[in-house]
Amino acid sequence: MLDLVLAVGHHLTIFALFGVLTAELVMLKPAMDAAAVRRLAAVDLWYGILAAIILAFGFGRAMFAAKGWAYYQHNSLFWSKIGVFVVVGLISVPPTFTYLRWNRAGAASPADREVAGIRRLIWLELFLFALLPIFAAAMARGYGEIS
Repeated sequence: MLDLVLAVGHHLTIFALFGVLTAELVMLKPAMDAAAVRRLAAVDLWYGILAAIILAFGFGRAMFAAKGWAYYQHNSLFWSKIGVFVVVGLISVPPTFTYLRWNRAGAASPADREVAGIRRLIWLELFLFALLPIFAAAMARGYGEIS
């Protein structure tokens, strides 16, 4: 039962994080007022919370679920997933700091150039995030084992 609970929790939080990231992309546009910036910062907070929950469920699965750590520690796709997740997390830092700066300044209508730059970063996050289920599906089928 623990394996099922960890798998379901992991998958649901992954879908939620993808939804939050997509919501950020939709919400982030030129000519935002201060209320829109506050909402964007609040959504971004959920991004961070969900990322932490995903890590907890994911490592819980790797350590305590059916396959166990012995399977994952020798799998290149597992480490690729971890690496991509870390890269996505690092790419999310500049948008987060930008939202906080805009929010602190009460910025209404942030510069179009700055909004465009943050949108590019979110698109990159979404692209890289899409690699995660590809790696997971391959790993679940036995690929990636390091001999």
